Amino acid sequence: MTPFQRYLAEEVAEDHADGLIPRREALSRLALLGLGLPAAAALLAACGAPEENAATPPSAPPAASTPPVAASPAGPAPLPTEEITFPGPEGRLMGAFASAAAEPRGAVLVVHENRGLNDHTRSVAGRLAAEGYSALAIDLLSREGGTTALGESGQVSAALSAAAPERFAADMKAGLDELERRAPGAKLGAVGFCFGGGMVWLLLSSGESRLAAGVPFYGPLPDGADFAGTEAAVLGIYGEDDARVNATRDAAKAALDRAGLTSELVTYPGAGHAFFNETGARYNPQAAGEAYQKLTEWFGEHLAG
Repeated sequence: MTPFQRYLAEEVAEDHADGLIPRREALSRLALLGLGLPAAAALLAACGAPEENAATPPSAPPAASTPPVAASPAGPAPLPTEEITFPGPEGRLMGAFASAAAEPRGAVLVVHENRGLNDHTRSVAGRLAAEGYSALAIDLLSREGGTTALGESGQVSAALSAAAPERFAADMKAGLDELERRAPGAKLGAVGFCFGGGMVWLLLSSGESRLAAGVPFYGPLPDGADFAGTEAAVLGIYGEDDARVNATRDAAKAALDRAGLTSELVTYPGAGHAFFNETGARYNPQAAGEAYQKLTEWFGEHLAG
């Protein structure tokens, strides 16, 4: 199992441990990721899930951690996005594009979580467009027909797990090509969340020299990441309570320092994994608002500045 495959499997186990999905669904999703029952059960236990026959039933997540149905997202009201296709290394790729209302201050590739391209990710692109950055939310499942074609999130994670990292890097570079076409002359940035944060780290370590700024939100660092091929200014966003991803933070700092890149790693107190996603149970409005302000300041300095 590759590091990214293990990360996706641990996402499932963590969702179950936090009470977000039942054990049966967790085991089903892990089976789609290629884990047999003994390995899946061991992973659930390692991530803190209760044993199936435990005398004490698992407690529900604290009520305060569950957002209202219509939680307010960080940032301005998003501009609308349009569904587009564009050339990729092997056929057409799909995405949602939001054009800046005026001359763009920069152009940003937005990379989704392990649930694929959904309305939350489209909203991030729309919010960036409202700030003056043309934004393309890429669907990294385009080669499977797109996120919508796969349906259930377990199928989405399985498809992401089966793909090679090199494919994702090539598709993201095609996304940058499309941004250059749609926003000629604009400096390029990338932002991603969870799995997408890991993809931004991957893009930074892929020899992509066009990026002026990269912002991975709580993304796992690829093994042996080497940022020698980029000059991007990197802002890494972490949640204090996200121990699993935070385990790679020191390695990220060391790799950034070795490459001599302008960088900053910020950890938000009391925030967990996926704290920026207003549609999820881990949403932290205060941390999300502060992180969004930091993100736009970073792009303002390194893309628009």
